[in-house]
Amino acid sequence: MSARYTLKVITEFASAHTLRDYPGACSRMHGHNWKVELEAVATKLDEVGMGVDFKQMKTIAREVGDRLDHHYLNEIEPFTEINPTAENIAAYLYREISKQLNSETITVSAVTLWETERACVRYSEE
Repeated sequence: MSARYTLKVITEFASAHTLRDYPGACSRMHGHNWKVELEAVATKLDEVGMGVDFKQMKTIAREVGDRLDHHYLNEIEPFTEINPTAENIAAYLYREISKQLNSETITVSAVTLWETERACVRYSEE
């Protein structure tokens, strides 16, 4: 059986959005302090004994989050075309972080996006 290490870091960003075609208060502009949980799986350790440095994971997650931080999401691609729901934001974060972090030995396994302290979505791909 091969080794599998699951690593997790948490970052955050703040932004506003409007849910188009939503039948309720969220159809009006409102904001959130989003919490992003990034999970990655390492299959091998480096010479130091790490799958990936937590610092590297945080840096990449923050860089992607900074693209959304203190912005109105409806004005940022791809959310000009798709609704900036928590589900769509989580998928966006997953894909954008994966582009920078994934390698032969480390793969993003999931992104959990917390909209509030009691509501989140976890996005992953098979």
